[in-house]
Amino acid sequence: MRNLLALLCLGLLLAGCQTAPRRPAPPDLIGTAAPAGFPASVRLVTTDQKNFAVLAPAFFSGLRDAVATDGSLDILALSGGGSGGAYGAGALAGMTRAHARPRFEMVTGVSAGALLAPFAFLGPDWDARMHDAFTGERSAELLRSPARNILSRLLSPRGLPHHNALFKLVDHFVSPQMIVAVAREAASGRRLVVATTDLDKHETVLWDLGEIARHGGEKARALFRDVLVASASVPGVFPPALIRVREGGEEYDEMHVDGGVTTSVFSTPLIAGIQSTDLPLLRGAHLYMIVNGQLARTPRTTRYNTVDILANALAAELTYKTREAVVDNIAASHRLGMQFRLTEIPVDYPQANFIDFDQAQMQALYDYAADCAARGLLWLTPEQSVRRNMATQHAPVSDAPACPAAAPASSP
Repeated sequence: MRNLLALLCLGLLLAGCQTAPRRPAPPDLIGTAAPAGFPASVRLVTTDQKNFAVLAPAFFSGLRDAVATDGSLDILALSGGGSGGAYGAGALAGMTRAHARPRFEMVTGVSAGALLAPFAFLGPDWDARMHDAFTGERSAELLRSPARNILSRLLSPRGLPHHNALFKLVDHFVSPQMIVAVAREAASGRRLVVATTDLDKHETVLWDLGEIARHGGEKARALFRDVLVASASVPGVFPPALIRVREGGEEYDEMHVDGGVTTSVFSTPLIAGIQSTDLPLLRGAHLYMIVNGQLARTPRTTRYNTVDILANALAAELTYKTREAVVDNIAASHRLGMQFRLTEIPVDYPQANFIDFDQAQMQALYDYAADCAARGLLWLTPEQSVRRNMATQHAPVSDAPACPAAAPASSP
């Protein structure tokens, strides 16, 4: 920790004289720029009303076709949370064990949730690879890399985004087989959507990974991978992803970082709530939200150093953004008659900070969530979650925390 603090201090001294090489960003807030070799329809800036109106009919008609296979629309929204992503992975694995895992017609993800989203989308056959991705040695490398990455990025930024531990982790698991499998499922109408933050625009961008995968080949795999890397690239911990785009015959670079900078979790595009108060296909849908973090925290003394202060500030920001998203989704679910279920890491679970990728802790969190899900003790109504987390007193951190739905305060 002291070494990381020293590197951060050095970074403050050097940051003013280091500029990473890149092309200029596209000049328009809402334009026609698209990744080279792909149509503009593979993504949406969330404030782009015009393109939403153009893309929505095909997007939702595809979902209608997917729903026809089992008669219900099941949506899974996966939040950010860094190392807390092991919670979501365990939850899905436990649902598989209990034979209670829906075939989700739409899966959305942000940050750690974006990394989890393809596994959630592809279903139980990918559980073993999901477990490895969130608890294996490659994920443990994320714990050892931040200090080294920060110094290296400051002193020699060229090329480093393709050599950090996050890139290597994602590049390994985004295999040609994954791209083929996602493309096959997307062809049935199912949707896989993740968010990044475009730093040049200060906007959330939603990426249709299914459509990207359907283009096939190494170009599709590379863009699929780079979007996932960008969505999980916490600023200051991992370098941003530069995504090459073309517009009007010119090439530009867009700088994308962690989707959690602008949105913590989502079930429908922001513009959907602005443009239309009635999305007929969503009426009666089942919305499942996995929060890969805690929505309340037992007080712990923050040490007076830059690293702890920054880590806690980021965690507090994520907590409040996620609470706001939960409240927004409560309103939307009431309006559309959706059944909304939520799970989160309980306040008394002994969770480390969200950038602590210790392998043993991530395995313990995975096992905890898997056990709760297998026993049918995973899901709360969002109202139950809000009541529990707004209680005046919280249980102290426990070595044997109760499952989310077993907590006394979660009862109606």
